[in-house]
Amino acid sequence: MSLSNSLGLLGRKVGMMRLFTDDGDAVPVTVVDVSNNRVTQIKSEETDGYVALQVTFGSRKASRVTKPEAGHLAKAGVQAGEIIQEFRVTAETAGQHKAGGVIAAASVFAVGQKVDVQGTSIGKGFAGTIKRHNMRSQRASHGNSRSHNVPGSIGMAQDPGRVFPGKRMTGHLGDVTVTTQNLDVFRIDEARQLLLIKGAIPGSKGGFVTVRPAIKAKPQAAEGAK
Repeated sequence: MSLSNSLGLLGRKVGMMRLFTDDGDAVPVTVVDVSNNRVTQIKSEETDGYVALQVTFGSRKASRVTKPEAGHLAKAGVQAGEIIQEFRVTAETAGQHKAGGVIAAASVFAVGQKVDVQGTSIGKGFAGTIKRHNMRSQRASHGNSRSHNVPGSIGMAQDPGRVFPGKRMTGHLGDVTVTTQNLDVFRIDEARQLLLIKGAIPGSKGGFVTVRPAIKAKPQAAEGAK
């Protein structure tokens, strides 16, 4: 659930491509499908203690939905989606939507706007200490005996005589929630409900992502004053 009071959209990463500006510059963009974002519930301060919009994306077979979730979606008259997420919003924003309504991309984002994209990074399995923690390896030439790409000693002295928890060592790399901040919306395809975001975003092709307005972006007025 988003802790910022701004509405975002759920989507699927389609892939990357490049577009050309009027000056002939090539711009790498990531295509994100944000079509058919449906409001499943509107939470209010009186009934839930906070104001939020619950949104679902994608489609799922009725046989794959639990009975409690099916009843919840039927109350809003919404088809079951693959993912459901809440966005904390203001009461004014919540009043502009109703359960069962579809949120269009152009109603939330604009070309040139800064956004934060959250997704699950690509899993890379079991990795060594050097690769997992971006450490620098030792020289692999003169005087080094088979220890150029190893973490080195991890032991402690007799006191405390143990390795403290949290020591950076080998282990699982990737497959974690990652947020890339302050990306630019380069273009919006309203016909196909696609967001073309400048740069790379977390996750592999076909992975689910969450796009929301950037929380660290400076106001437009402040940028123009510089």
